[in-house]
Amino acid sequence: MWFEESVMYQIYPLGFCGAPEHNDGVLTSRILKVKEYIPHLSALGVGAVYFCPLFESSAHGYDTADYSKLDVRLGTNEDFKAVCDALHANGIRVILDGVFNHVGRDFFAFRDVRENKYNSRYKDWFYTHFDGNSPYNDGFWYEGWEGHFELVKLNLDNPEVKRYLLDRVGEWMDTFGIDGLRLDVAYMLNRQFMRELRGFCLAKNPDFFLVGEMIHGNYKDIVNGEMLHSATNYECYKGVYSALNCKNLFEIGHSLMRQFGREDWCPYRGMHLLSFIDNHDVTRIASILSDKNHLKAAFGILLAMPGIPCIYYGSEWGIEGRKENGDAALRPAVFEPQHTALTEFVTAAVKARKESRALCYGSFEILHLTNRQMIFERACDGERVLVMINADAAEHIAHFNANAGCGTDLLTGAHFDFGGGSVMPPYSVQYIRI
Repeated sequence: MWFEESVMYQIYPLGFCGAPEHNDGVLTSRILKVKEYIPHLSALGVGAVYFCPLFESSAHGYDTADYSKLDVRLGTNEDFKAVCDALHANGIRVILDGVFNHVGRDFFAFRDVRENKYNSRYKDWFYTHFDGNSPYNDGFWYEGWEGHFELVKLNLDNPEVKRYLLDRVGEWMDTFGIDGLRLDVAYMLNRQFMRELRGFCLAKNPDFFLVGEMIHGNYKDIVNGEMLHSATNYECYKGVYSALNCKNLFEIGHSLMRQFGREDWCPYRGMHLLSFIDNHDVTRIASILSDKNHLKAAFGILLAMPGIPCIYYGSEWGIEGRKENGDAALRPAVFEPQHTALTEFVTAAVKARKESRALCYGSFEILHLTNRQMIFERACDGERVLVMINADAAEHIAHFNANAGCGTDLLTGAHFDFGGGSVMPPYSVQYIRI
């Protein structure tokens, strides 16, 4: 499938486009800024853009007020269609955030419940109880997402709710030509709804991609032939930065071997989980790493490990932002892309991955592992690529059985000789095709 060979790129549009944090009701076509960004996306080599929420909301987008209307802070539906058309014309697919677990308090059906209470025809769209009260003093109680009462939990067992949401997804597919959905808080999303969503989407487009946000638990609970194609790999997200900071590559090595190793008991062998090293909810990779020299290693692992790599906007040139400073710090406006040595490295790694079936589909095996060095092999259809990571300030000579005499570095085109020990320069990443 196309998504198994793609590198994705995440944009949080309200932040990226410099929109106000709270909806001011002023129609401004900020989303058109993405069209100006397409040359950077094309040069980087990404195959799809995943947009965080961009439909009408009161604040951050996850408090949806209208699933059919682009947020006025970003522009009109016609503006976004122009963006989607331009992306597709450049061979870049479009994935939207499907926020189906909850809505905002300004969503039309919940406004009706607030006004008409028990007499509202929409009262069963939510988990409401009229013998209590909410923190907003509505005169009734309702379930909010994980205790956040600005996010009203939808009753996805209600056929009317499911029909409403599926109709909106159909509109997005027909109007914007979207190619996939990322399901927000999929770890707690109604499982039967996910089954029906998959059937609906794939009936309209057999190549449609569904990925779910999974922070913990068994990814197979939602990634299977009945529900989703992929889930966010939070285990390895944490493993990458933690292993580099602690100078203990055994940590990420263990996670990768546990998930994708050759043994029959490895749970995700052959699966394509969505891999990332930062996103809109967590501290930026350039801020969480204690040694900036490890940025190349982090991206080097991301773009060569099993899975579907996803790059968060701006991190390819080292944008910083810490979670403790608030979500806005993680979601800054970008005026123009920067081209740094890190950008060039990421571009080369993206190109290498796209041109290698082994890096897209290959088996995984660790050949050499120390606290600061890791060499793993991806192999598929007779192609072998050895991924060599040196996270140390000193050169390292690795002695291991490469079962090869020489190869070519996919990142630089340089010849590589395995004889007499493999030389790994300081803070280096090498993708050696044998």
